[in-house]
Amino acid sequence: MNDDLHRILIKGGVTSPGELKDIIAMLESAGLKSVNFGSRQDILFPLKDAKEEQLESISKFNTDIIANRSYQNIVSSYVSADIFDMTHWLKGSTYLYILEGFDFLPKLKINVTDPKQRLVPIFSGNLNFIASDQEDYWYLNIKLPHWKSSAFYPVLIYSWDINSISKQIEEIHEDISDIDELFFIMNKNLETNNKTMEKELKVPFQTFPYYEGMNRLGSDLYWLGLYWRNNKYDLSFLKEFCGFCLDNSIGKICITPWKSFVVKGIKKSSRPELERFLGKRGINVRHSQLEMNWHVPIDDGEALELKKYLVRSFDQNDISTYGLTFGISNEVGKRSHFASVIIEKNSLPTIVKEFEVRPTYNVLHFEHFDPNSQKYITYAQDIDKIELPGLLMELSKMYFDQLGRVEDIEKANNIEVVETKQRLFQCQDCFTVYDESYGDEDLHIAAGTKFQDIDEQYECPVCSAPKSKFKETMIQLG
Repeated sequence: MNDDLHRILIKGGVTSPGELKDIIAMLESAGLKSVNFGSRQDILFPLKDAKEEQLESISKFNTDIIANRSYQNIVSSYVSADIFDMTHWLKGSTYLYILEGFDFLPKLKINVTDPKQRLVPIFSGNLNFIASDQEDYWYLNIKLPHWKSSAFYPVLIYSWDINSISKQIEEIHEDISDIDELFFIMNKNLETNNKTMEKELKVPFQTFPYYEGMNRLGSDLYWLGLYWRNNKYDLSFLKEFCGFCLDNSIGKICITPWKSFVVKGIKKSSRPELERFLGKRGINVRHSQLEMNWHVPIDDGEALELKKYLVRSFDQNDISTYGLTFGISNEVGKRSHFASVIIEKNSLPTIVKEFEVRPTYNVLHFEHFDPNSQKYITYAQDIDKIELPGLLMELSKMYFDQLGRVEDIEKANNIEVVETKQRLFQCQDCFTVYDESYGDEDLHIAAGTKFQDIDEQYECPVCSAPKSKFKETMIQLG
């Protein structure tokens, strides 16, 4: 990573258009033209000569510029609330209250997530708070930096205790050897409103969602996902976009861990103006899914070129990677990624570093291609770059083959499944399905309405593709 790279920690990945505009003004005064988004929902940028204190004095929101890499941003799945499947009680406002309660800057990685979504990693932190079925209570999965494996805290955590528990663990964690010792000390030091854990956490298997473009949110609202393939977000565009949000009463902008951003709550009446705004600036909101779901190290030209090479190979061979995610790592064993498949570059032996030697790679994937399994499987080792596309295509086929065997995945989660097949109509752009037995309540289409009887003006409720984009398909359901 670039030694000059500084960060602004966007707590939970949530900011307001006014705050982001203020940040942009601060960075423009330092001569910057663009910024990167990080995998922990933060903002990253090079800062060589400008004084941090001088820049911070410009901010009306008391924004801090973080040079010390030991500090961590708090990650949350607020970005997924209301737009993807979610735990029944966990609303966007709940995340905001919890995030507002954090009154310290952590050095441990803290994740606050809904287990029903897939866009934001659940287990990539040191302290992973995961919503339970019981309202306002959370599982806590812990893997401290010096622990070899993770463990679950033996009780559920109350929403309003998340800050105090995180702060207490932060203060004592270096001397704690296991979960039993931690629980004993926490009970002695802190009075909290814990609840008995009635059942173990089972994270349901979910395919990775489509998160780009203009998408319907209920009957009269939309959400927008924007993605830059090189992760260089132009500050002048972001500033104008913040102005649009402020003019149209849009309250929040969310950064995703996939180096994109999402805006929710766009009024139907604002959509034409937004489409003109994006069109005039040549903004593409339909990137190939082959290239979107990647984790590439920030400011690493070699890794970015490897990604482009692999994406071109997928495209030329007409390969689908829908639902798969990929990560590139330049350090063997440093697997902080939460992608389905990891391409890991091997270090060159010290004895040959003076000579030009072609690098080799390892290919790994999570069990069932699900990062929430937390179990890596090595697929190939010491592979030449030219062999990578073929191996990844093989993995893609393996993924789709096992995806159809729902009972295998659910058996891994100890859930009994009854196999059924059903005729559905599926959008070919984003894979959303129309089920005739349910209809589309948001669009006032009654249950039992046959697809051919729907008005020809019908659009996909997720990506707004026309009715003609839907194709009949038979899928297996559990």
